[in-house]
Amino acid sequence: MTTCSNRRSHQAAPSPITASFEFFPPKSDKMAETLWQTVQRLAPLSPSFVSVTYGAGGSTRERTHRTVERILKETDLAPAAHLTCVGAARSEIDAIVKDYWDLGVRHLVALRGDPLDGIGSRYVPHPEGYAYATDLVEGVKKIANFDISVSGYPERHPESGNWQKEIDNLKRKVDAGADRIITQYFFDNDLFDDYLDRIAAAGINIPVIPGILPIHNFEQTMVFSAKCGTSIPQWLARRFAGLTNDPETRKLVGVSVACEQVMDLVDRGINDFHFYTMNRADLTFAICHMLGMGQPETKETLAA
Repeated sequence: MTTCSNRRSHQAAPSPITASFEFFPPKSDKMAETLWQTVQRLAPLSPSFVSVTYGAGGSTRERTHRTVERILKETDLAPAAHLTCVGAARSEIDAIVKDYWDLGVRHLVALRGDPLDGIGSRYVPHPEGYAYATDLVEGVKKIANFDISVSGYPERHPESGNWQKEIDNLKRKVDAGADRIITQYFFDNDLFDDYLDRIAAAGINIPVIPGILPIHNFEQTMVFSAKCGTSIPQWLARRFAGLTNDPETRKLVGVSVACEQVMDLVDRGINDFHFYTMNRADLTFAICHMLGMGQPETKETLAA
């Protein structure tokens, strides 16, 4: 990778940069307060939407709903609620979808969801439920004209046997009515370019938003990446080597790495990003600030 300072995007992006942010529902009052501080810190960046995740088997269903409802009622942000197929009958999921529509939510992130026993275990569809994300997208569209995002995997889903199956499955979701693709996070931008080429060759032409993970804890990132199929380049491991007990330097490195990745993607023509915030504002805010988001006075300041 080249450095931020000698990139074209350091001077000016070809078009305005937009971003969306992902949060997970809090498990305690303390975590709820931390999340709300994060929401308030990132709100001035005017994200295109903010999404709230959904635990395996609906384990965070009520907290997800409450978080989405609070964002909708107490901010100007547009919330997108995650919805999965796992652990629920169609009638139950349909009722949730209708509740969201009545609440004023117009954007859903439709996912198959992780198996009840966690990533790596065998997925078994609910006997009375939506079996896969394609079925869920179709079902949601029959209920109301939601804006629907689905997942994409630049390094293939761990359960995909080959790229043909991966892209065929993605195309089924798109044909069912998906409006955009949000990808799993990745650290090698060439892999994302290859993914876009595969998608284009399959005739898929809806927006593809790259998922970006600002790294707060490299060891935890390595563990989760191994489970979800995201590769860790050697150069990235070297950046964080020896920083286990140095949180301040880790934070600086995390901002630098994500900044380089995003600005390189801007140079490649990408101008929309989805940040996995981990319910923390610091790194994401710094990166978006460097991209010029939330800075309406920039042009006037430069011209002065």
